[in-house]
Amino acid sequence: MKKKGILERLKEGPVLGDGGYLLELEKRGWVRAGPFTPEVVLTHPEALRQLHVEFREAGSEVLQALTFYASRDKLATVGLENSLDDLNRQAVRIAREVAGDRCLVAGNLSLTWMYEPGSPSAADRVRKTFDEQLAVQIDEGVDFIIGETFSYLGEALLAVERGKKTGLPTMVTICFENKNETTDGKSAADAAKALIDAGADIVGMNCLRPPEHILGPMEDMRHAVSGYLACQPVAYRTPKAKPDFTSLPEFPYALDPLQLTRKEMADYAVQARDMGINFIGACCGTVAMHIREMARVLGKLPEDSRMWQKGGAKPMSAYEYYDHDNLKVGSRS
Repeated sequence: MKKKGILERLKEGPVLGDGGYLLELEKRGWVRAGPFTPEVVLTHPEALRQLHVEFREAGSEVLQALTFYASRDKLATVGLENSLDDLNRQAVRIAREVAGDRCLVAGNLSLTWMYEPGSPSAADRVRKTFDEQLAVQIDEGVDFIIGETFSYLGEALLAVERGKKTGLPTMVTICFENKNETTDGKSAADAAKALIDAGADIVGMNCLRPPEHILGPMEDMRHAVSGYLACQPVAYRTPKAKPDFTSLPEFPYALDPLQLTRKEMADYAVQARDMGINFIGACCGTVAMHIREMARVLGKLPEDSRMWQKGGAKPMSAYEYYDHDNLKVGSRS
């Protein structure tokens, strides 16, 4: 039986995405901090496979191929420009293997660091970069395309253009740094309208900001357009004055104390659903425990049903001893 596509699923209700890959794999020792390039796809594919499995089992309905920063120019910074084909191909294959008939697999495009406003030559270079990755990803059978983390609306529009040429549904999300506008000065509402007008099937925001600082702009998008919206915040706590987690001195080596709890991410999922966001996912810092709680509050995953018989007259764990079953602090919404 053929899997329902992303647009079919969105018609039926919110779709739950996955979490962050590069920062989590760096934390586990498989990715180098700094370039954050995804050579782990080739050097330690079992590590990537395991993370995909964790997200699948936590309730993700979409797995993104780890092709973020897998463009020729970005890979060249670590001497892997000639590995583009192998890396993009293997990334999709691993995601498809784990997804099986349970999850959709999204191809992935990311910011290129080569876009320049008003430069036709730079735009053509970006187009060529996107097309090169997409050719491999399409050949390997992705279900739809996600273009993400575009601080320039202009570059995001190029992702829409190239994604739509594949004939597959295309989702493109922008990001805000420390100002509530794109690097080329566009508001969330204006960006959403421009992306929809360009033909994107799903638009929204991702990365850089936690739920606290991304849901406001997302609400502006919801008021501006009637189409499908996607939101994928980071799971790190940031101050109002510097909402972009990559601008903090803690990035990337001291982020651990800033990580949001699973309950905070579950609360975000509820807020996003109630706001009318259709694709509810997350980005850097989001691990399986976050996705699992998000899945539960969205009604996509039941409570843990594994057998546990309490100890009888005496507690057999600290969980019982301190009566955590009945404590309200840290309980789910």
